[in-house]
Amino acid sequence: MSRASRFRMVVNLWPPFLFSGIRVLVIRDDWHYVKVRLRRHWFNRNYMGTHFGGSLFAMADPFWMIPIAECLGRDYRVWDQAAEITFVTATREDVFTEFVIDESVLDEIRQSAANGEKVLRWFENEIKTANGEIVGRFRKQVYVRRKRDRG
Repeated sequence: MSRASRFRMVVNLWPPFLFSGIRVLVIRDDWHYVKVRLRRHWFNRNYMGTHFGGSLFAMADPFWMIPIAECLGRDYRVWDQAAEITFVTATREDVFTEFVIDESVLDEIRQSAANGEKVLRWFENEIKTANGEIVGRFRKQVYVRRKRDRG
């Protein structure tokens, strides 16, 4: 079982996701693609009966930083720096979001961080229903810095 598959299995049992109706459907073994689903249940709906905004935020929160850290490897420090979500429309349907990390973006980050400089990079994704209706837009700023040699 790959590291990505093990992570997917563990995160799907992690209580904040498990009890929010959040499920990671796919993590590619190379960490360049993640797909997440949020199901609406009685325990995660808001006053109006639609998806609770905190659950929409939570379903997107870790899935820029963690895959980027995995792709870059142990020579880099990777942290969440900032995040924002824009709610576009309310829904009672299951919603999905996808994270796609291009190798060219990772190369840009590596080049920018080569001399130990910090890199702040914004990433964006949309939260959608199964038929493609946009429910929200999520943005995450990720901090990256190459670790210093300890030699």
